[in-house]
Amino acid sequence: MSENILRLLLDIRRARKQGPAAVIQRQRKRFAEMVAYARANSPYYRELYKGLPDRVEDPTLLPVTNKKKLMARFDDWVTDREVTLEKVRPFVENRNLFGKEFLGKYLVITTSGTTGTHGIFLIDKQSLSVIASLFLGKPRAWLGARDILRIIAGGGRIAAVLAAGTPTATGVGISQFGSRLGKAFQAFSVHTPLPELTTELNEFQPLVLTSYGTVTKLLTNEQEAGRLHIKPELILPVAEGLQLDEYDRIARVFNTKVGNFYAASECIFISYSCRQKWLHVNADWVVLEPVDADYRPTPPGEQSHTVLLSNLANRAQPILRYDLGDSILQRPDPCPCGDRLPAIRVQGRAADMLTFPTDHGERIVVPPLLFGTSIYHIAGIEQFQLIQTTPTNLRARLRLADGADPDCVWQEVHTEITRLLAKHKLNHVTVERATELPEQSPGGKYREVIPLS
Repeated sequence: MSENILRLLLDIRRARKQGPAAVIQRQRKRFAEMVAYARANSPYYRELYKGLPDRVEDPTLLPVTNKKKLMARFDDWVTDREVTLEKVRPFVENRNLFGKEFLGKYLVITTSGTTGTHGIFLIDKQSLSVIASLFLGKPRAWLGARDILRIIAGGGRIAAVLAAGTPTATGVGISQFGSRLGKAFQAFSVHTPLPELTTELNEFQPLVLTSYGTVTKLLTNEQEAGRLHIKPELILPVAEGLQLDEYDRIARVFNTKVGNFYAASECIFISYSCRQKWLHVNADWVVLEPVDADYRPTPPGEQSHTVLLSNLANRAQPILRYDLGDSILQRPDPCPCGDRLPAIRVQGRAADMLTFPTDHGERIVVPPLLFGTSIYHIAGIEQFQLIQTTPTNLRARLRLADGADPDCVWQEVHTEITRLLAKHKLNHVTVERATELPEQSPGGKYREVIPLS
């Protein structure tokens, strides 16, 4: 462990032992330092923050940014004058360079562009040290001493079913993480056909399993059906939130512990889950501001329209009051788990919200999780994907369990979705049956709801 990581780990533990006041003190100091650094080294921020006080500790004093604005000014946004979009774009497009360091000092990850803008993000060495320090302290939130000893005794086998060989956060993470663990770590392609993937996992017998949330659900179905038979000590669904009862189901079927992260390409260390299924924000290194559609603060206990993110570690590309596009709810009282860091739950991405017009010229917005809670209790469904093909038409793709009657399942699905739409006064919206199966995005995820572009 490097001296920098050890120092950061000790500071994290010290701050959290001292309590919320110590955490907020560090947050304010780091926020002010990040704003000052951005103004001094980024032409974009120097221009954006012109006229603000010399020292800024209050995030609400800053204007809001987003991916589209920052990518449009990429060369002015970055703080390293060696970095240009002209140089970095060919780097991320070269498959032989995935996971390698750009200019010998930055990891580069990209986003798939589901929000409409393709993003390119640099991760500097300071960020990597913070990520490592925060991660080292997290297993205690999910595992007991005996669990950790069993993982070590079993050789520490870790399986990652992710989009290997891609410049996404998970793909680059596989390259970096796997190279350090050797044979104890094995990456499995998320695009491998499910029967083949099941066979490979049975042979490897991982003690820690991580994959996208939707893929973890498919693997849970395989375990429940008896085709997959592994005994992991910990499962970590990543990159996609699940319904709360789905985490319980995964734990029950595998008879194991289930952890969870809330992260983004813009900030990989936002939060981690507790046993009460709340996500605790690493508030000494992150600022999260739940806000409404006009960027006014959303009170704790109320669902936000979106959330503004400030990453207090990465100086290569400062992320300050950045519209992340996720709808969150912040717990208004202390979490029963005893962790005193702010606790949140994530409803879903604003980009995944389905918006329908009404006959009166209004718009009705329906969160994606409402469809999941309406459909997944139907027997025979392993996976669904809902695509909005026109403002008033939905197309339902289904993957069914062996032996399920397709026509009976479809009738139930159609009834449930129609009932949900009627509840929201959307009787004019039609639902059609797709012949194709749910499809993966280029990054390997299965988006359960895909709004009209």
